[in-house]
Amino acid sequence: MTANSPEWAQAPTAPQKLSQERPPPPPASVRRYLSLPDFEAAAARYLPRSIGGFVSGAVETNASLRDNLEAFQEWGFLPRVLRDTRGRNLKTTLFGQEYDAPFGLPPMGASALVAYRGDLVLTQAARARNVPMIMSASSLIPLEDVAKANPDAWYQAYLPGEAERIEPLVDRVAAAGFKTFVLTVDVQVSSNRENNVRNGYSIPLKPTPQLIWDGITHPRWVLNTFFKTMANHGMPHFENMDAGRGPPIVSRTLMRAFGARDGLAWEHLELIRKRWKGKLVVKGIISPEDARMCRDAGADGIMVSNHGGRQLDGTISGLRSLPEIARDAGGMTVMYDGGVRRGSDVLKALALGASFVFVGRPMLCAAAVAGEEGVKHAIGLLSEEIDRNMAMMGIQNPSQMSMEYMRPMR
Repeated sequence: MTANSPEWAQAPTAPQKLSQERPPPPPASVRRYLSLPDFEAAAARYLPRSIGGFVSGAVETNASLRDNLEAFQEWGFLPRVLRDTRGRNLKTTLFGQEYDAPFGLPPMGASALVAYRGDLVLTQAARARNVPMIMSASSLIPLEDVAKANPDAWYQAYLPGEAERIEPLVDRVAAAGFKTFVLTVDVQVSSNRENNVRNGYSIPLKPTPQLIWDGITHPRWVLNTFFKTMANHGMPHFENMDAGRGPPIVSRTLMRAFGARDGLAWEHLELIRKRWKGKLVVKGIISPEDARMCRDAGADGIMVSNHGGRQLDGTISGLRSLPEIARDAGGMTVMYDGGVRRGSDVLKALALGASFVFVGRPMLCAAAVAGEEGVKHAIGLLSEEIDRNMAMMGIQNPSQMSMEYMRPMR
């Protein structure tokens, strides 16, 4: 080999490990789940129709939900062969911290309705597997409890355009010890989630005959999540929307408590930037121009996302604007969220310009059907897929993914 040989072709100076160290094998209770879609299928059977529809559904025609999945299918791999990949490793650095995989868990509201103590289950599993987890402002467990369970967790906010509510919340999040603040910007108003209406799910939660029948026909969820929560913790509240405790999930004043989110503007992002001393991330960016404005406003990173297809129906998958956004990022970190189900999806998003990827619905489904062990197993399954795919692609670490290894399928 010469000094000018490519990195992959350099002769190793020491014996290489076959791959990164693997976690211990999963318990027998979760071994039947072979992929992330397996967890989604199991959750569809386990959860009441109302709760399951809330997790899996989107808005109106589900066009954006479908596009999140279809966009990945429009890209294929161009693998390289005869490359020694025994030293491959999934470790990825994000905001100065090294993680064991190039993906994490995004914010998912009302997780504790889906799985018992859902936010804690997710954050503890993420900590055990050394991947980032973002807790949601619409979670039902106090942010202080999540920070105690996982000091490396991130906090995500839904905010009205009211400085008098923004500043005390930012201070509360900082006092709890969070180091990364995520502002979601694509929920100006409540979206038209017709599937929720048809399935009997509503916010505030209403004990309708349909909801009661759902419980009767899904006794495991009722016993393991609903009754257990009520017995041990009482009626769930939206704990983290403001500096103080929010209303219960059955409150008639709940929607008023959310505030006027359509008043949130760039001036409020600048206000947060001045007050928040840690890393600041903006989630819900699709437009390259908005990404550039986030960069100019001092954001440390953005999450390219259409909210899982749950806001404006017909919004393109973020995967389609990701390359242009990444080209103009400057020093800003670009992350991706939406439609990820396989290790191949993670690698495609990285090749198209993301530095990191977040995976939502399947992880919440894993928490519902198998608790913390289920989430750890789901993280392990996705990591194994990425590891295998990297070997067959001819690369040793996720940062090597680029358009060199991709071609359009259509």
